[in-house]
Amino acid sequence: MIVFPHCKINLGLHILNKREDGFHNLETVFYPVPVHDAMELIATPENPEEIKIITEGLSIAGDEKNNLIYKAYKLISIDYPLPHVTFCLYKNIPMGAGLGGGSSDGAFAIRLLNEYFKLQIPFSKQVEYASKLGSDCAYFLYQQACLAHGRGELLQEINFSLKGKWIVLVKPPIHISTAEAFAGIIPRNKQENSYTESITSILSEPISNWKNKLINDFEGSIFSKHSILSHIKNTLYEKGADYAAMSGSGATVFGIFDKNPLLQNEFPTMFYHAVQLN
Repeated sequence: MIVFPHCKINLGLHILNKREDGFHNLETVFYPVPVHDAMELIATPENPEEIKIITEGLSIAGDEKNNLIYKAYKLISIDYPLPHVTFCLYKNIPMGAGLGGGSSDGAFAIRLLNEYFKLQIPFSKQVEYASKLGSDCAYFLYQQACLAHGRGELLQEINFSLKGKWIVLVKPPIHISTAEAFAGIIPRNKQENSYTESITSILSEPISNWKNKLINDFEGSIFSKHSILSHIKNTLYEKGADYAAMSGSGATVFGIFDKNPLLQNEFPTMFYHAVQLN
């Protein structure tokens, strides 16, 4: 059985306040983007390992036990008997990109295990499992735009669509850690005269209004350290983007266009992908 985990962008990202547990409360809208990995599941009871992960495509750094696919299997196996399995993953979504590729793989592993072995796990339980894997993992069990609060795990489906628009994703060869991203953040509740209009309210306005209103709070500090990202954003606007911003904590910058802008030659040394939104 094969599934195709997709990525996401963040439309606006407000860091509201720091919590007692050290995390931050945020507000953002996750939007699905049809750029995919490919994941196949095979039951391999003859294998000595409980779970084996074979990867192709982009290389994945780190120990296999830190892979969210591995963690998803182990989490579900606590409650449901699972045979030994092999996952085959073709990695196409870049890592450290703010696109949620690893989180999507983890969430789709939950879906795949549930469907392949006919476990009949209720959707709410799947969401619970995914939330334990990571802050944005649960989002990838949904197939539409969602407003997210908390650490990103509190989700509300919203009636919002960019269907027919083209999105361009550009990621330079840099990595931004979560620690680096949050190091430069002053939560909105600590800022003087800070007024936070809801992201859903901004999204209800014409896209021509978004440029100066729909803000990713990470951009201020991250752009000052990585000027290439502001250069990408400015280039996307110069080439006719209706809206451009960094996704998540980076390092992907995206632009939304009415038609395919054909900008591959503008970013020859970077990950570049243009796709029409469903």
